[in-house]
Amino acid sequence: MNFRRGRREDYPEINLIPFIDILLVIVIFLAVTTTYARFAELKINLPTSSAEQTPTQPKQIEVAVAENGRYQIDSNAIGDASVDELAALLKQAAGDQSDPVVVINADAQATHQSVVNVMEAARRVGLSRITFATQTAP
Repeated sequence: MNFRRGRREDYPEINLIPFIDILLVIVIFLAVTTTYARFAELKINLPTSSAEQTPTQPKQIEVAVAENGRYQIDSNAIGDASVDELAALLKQAAGDQSDPVVVINADAQATHQSVVNVMEAARRVGLSRITFATQTAP
């Protein structure tokens, strides 16, 4: 006997269709925005080596130019020197190195001609790698 007339107990149901629609949109979004990496377009077999590579630092020739125009090459004080004397001393300092780096440490008050003399001497000897040392402002 059913004494409840017209009243039925409805059980709540979950509607999965909107959930599936949202998941489908997310899957499409991920498929469109994902970049696929191509690891290799050409199949290349690289050669192998068992030896470690050690980077070789080129020799540096330190040239200091004082405010009064005096020179110092690799902690050997020279004093006043002509371009020819500087060239001979730079060649001696380079030794058998093929292309050392000449680092010019010039005083801020040194004359422009003193620095140009060092550069000219390096050019005459065949040293083309020249750099200047600086310090940061306090």
